[in-house]
Amino acid sequence: MKHFMVQNPFISLKAFNQSETSWQQNSSADSALPLSGLRLAVKDLFHMAGLPTSAGNPTWLATHPIPTKTASSVSALLSEGAIFCGKTITDELAYSLNGQNIHYGTPSNPVTPDRLPGGSSSGSAVAVSSGLADIGLGTDTGGSIRVPASYNGLFGLRPTHGVIPSDNMVALAPSFDTVGWLTKDLTTLEKTASVLLKSKTPKRFNNILIAKNLIDQVEHVKEINAQLQSWRDQGHFAKESSIVIDTKAWKTSETFRTLQGAEIWHEHGKWIKSLENLEGVDASAVFAPDIQSRFDWSKSISAADVATAQQQRQRFVDWLEQEIEGAVLIIPTTPGLAPLFDAAEDELAAYRNQLMDITAIAGLAGLPQLHLPVCTLDGAPCGLSLVGSKGTDLALIEFAKHLMESAS
Repeated sequence: MKHFMVQNPFISLKAFNQSETSWQQNSSADSALPLSGLRLAVKDLFHMAGLPTSAGNPTWLATHPIPTKTASSVSALLSEGAIFCGKTITDELAYSLNGQNIHYGTPSNPVTPDRLPGGSSSGSAVAVSSGLADIGLGTDTGGSIRVPASYNGLFGLRPTHGVIPSDNMVALAPSFDTVGWLTKDLTTLEKTASVLLKSKTPKRFNNILIAKNLIDQVEHVKEINAQLQSWRDQGHFAKESSIVIDTKAWKTSETFRTLQGAEIWHEHGKWIKSLENLEGVDASAVFAPDIQSRFDWSKSISAADVATAQQQRQRFVDWLEQEIEGAVLIIPTTPGLAPLFDAAEDELAAYRNQLMDITAIAGLAGLPQLHLPVCTLDGAPCGLSLVGSKGTDLALIEFAKHLMESAS
């Protein structure tokens, strides 16, 4: 099966057009509400009463009932004035970072159409980047907010794990799943945070930690260093130190993928196995080959593999939490630019492992991470991320506002 690009990031589902108007009418038009008039694109993992949820896969759509309840995160945004404008394409069951979907199409990256949009919140990212929405609601398990934010030149927040309820939605790996969002500007991102984050008092950072070894490894090292130096020159890094995060020694990607894969099979293995006996369904053709291979690998993960990975995760988390206490950590978000749309499968697989070395840092520790679109390379967006201790989500936004105001 070959992937194809689509210009429209919104997914067309049965009964969708009939339901869309009612959702728009149900959204409050009170101009005093924080999100009044802001258009909301919702990743097609979130349940909305009366609308189908495909989770990026037609067989999932056909074998699951139309939801009768709405995810509390969606309800919260609508009740505060957001206007629902559509459900967006996602990678199949969110098990990818590419943004490709062989069934519904790969949303075209409006900034660099020859490159991937990044997944699995690709549709939400492209909707915002294209100007079709103001808030792109998505999820981030292994990087699915942070990666498309980088590829599409957006701000994207993966919150502290567990601070936003993940009810009434299709799970991937619950101990890593987070509800996140993408915007073109920090003001909109902050307004969304004011609705979805319970804590209203930002903590303060007393140190800036630069992960220089990680920055040195990425494609846009010169661009990141130039931005950091600009902020230094403006006096934003009064207290600064460096940190070495040896992702190879800590086995961040391997550890994350093992624990994530085991959880994914626990979540979806029973349904996947049931497809073998489902009349009229070719179980071998339900998923794209790369997605299918990940499910096959997930099924093979042993209890011993999980136990080893859990121990490694705990060692890493204990070390990292101690190192970054009271500090904001600056790391690259991705290894560089978005891969080209026609990149070979083996290239994408190798890039995925390199990418997850970085994204697994916050993922393993359940930390908040905010992508800042402050770099471009060869006309393509990239950038860096701010990472904080658990519960410092608002502090990251405040710090980012300070940096970006001076940059403008």
